[in-house]
Amino acid sequence: MADLESWVCPVPLRDYPTIVLGHGGGGRLSAELVEQVFLPAFGNPALDALGDASVLPPAAGRLAFTTDSYVVRPLFFPGGSIGELAVNGSVNDLAMRGAVPRYLSAGFILEEGLPIEALGRLVTRMAAAARAAGVEIVTGDTKVVERGHGDQCYINTAGIGFIPDGVDIGPDRARPGDVVLVSGTIGDHGMAIMSVREGLAFESPIVSDCQPLHGLVAAMLAAAPGAVRALRDPTRGGLAAALHEIGGRSRVGVLVDEPRIPVTGPVQAACEMLGLDPLHVANEGKLVAIVDPAGADQILAAMRGHEAGREARSIGAVTADHPGLLMARTGIGATRVIAPSLGEQLPRIC
Repeated sequence: MADLESWVCPVPLRDYPTIVLGHGGGGRLSAELVEQVFLPAFGNPALDALGDASVLPPAAGRLAFTTDSYVVRPLFFPGGSIGELAVNGSVNDLAMRGAVPRYLSAGFILEEGLPIEALGRLVTRMAAAARAAGVEIVTGDTKVVERGHGDQCYINTAGIGFIPDGVDIGPDRARPGDVVLVSGTIGDHGMAIMSVREGLAFESPIVSDCQPLHGLVAAMLAAAPGAVRALRDPTRGGLAAALHEIGGRSRVGVLVDEPRIPVTGPVQAACEMLGLDPLHVANEGKLVAIVDPAGADQILAAMRGHEAGREARSIGAVTADHPGLLMARTGIGATRVIAPSLGEQLPRIC
């Protein structure tokens, strides 16, 4: 579906090479957009019925439910697009509660003038990400706003997953003595977006880490049942915001060893050029885990044995000291307070 020729019935859409207000009006143009762009990519029995609501099989066990909206600029970036981001973001939010993701909804806010070809590419990549993550997009909606009011495309998703018996993960469960693990290098996604916006070029290109994490989480849970206390995917606000949230919710302090936090050379260089701290830069395919020290070695080994956690590291510990604060031990042995950011350093990155 990368071009108009590959669509199921492209003739009517050729008359409208870009999105027009009529595509959101609920009439023939809306029906053609659904039938020729969305259904060929996302089609499954629940969606194909095209009812006002989708009917799903009975749930077994506890449900996890999440929602998120995506406004990234540009729509396509090194390592992904808003389509993959919308799928993987919701999949990962479910995974951070230990849930197995199953179903997604997808709501598109399209701006008048968006090329139909670009929408086709986004939908194709979104569908491929859903298949790779093992989830179905079972319901959706499309609205169109006037030119100049929507920056081409926004996507809202909601996700449903099932939490296996015996899994209890939450940001309020960290305890003093727990170990802090990170699944890989940080700051890749945020700096991939900024490198495109600012026209920065490096010897090694910066690529977004956008990927699903539920397989990695499943491997961690199997390696040491009951040892994973808290999980967060450090998106907006980065690793620092995720650890601040866990520390605040659990009323504990967190001390990280700064030299052990993995950052690639190009990301570090880009952050220095732009005056940014990698600890505050967004990620879209990494997680931070707070784990019982008794199971930390097994969990770290399981992470390194999974494609999404090859560069996992232990970077610190939870402490009873300075509850709610995030501290960092620097390379020269000093300790500094990492304050939460007052606002968003990098707008429109997810």
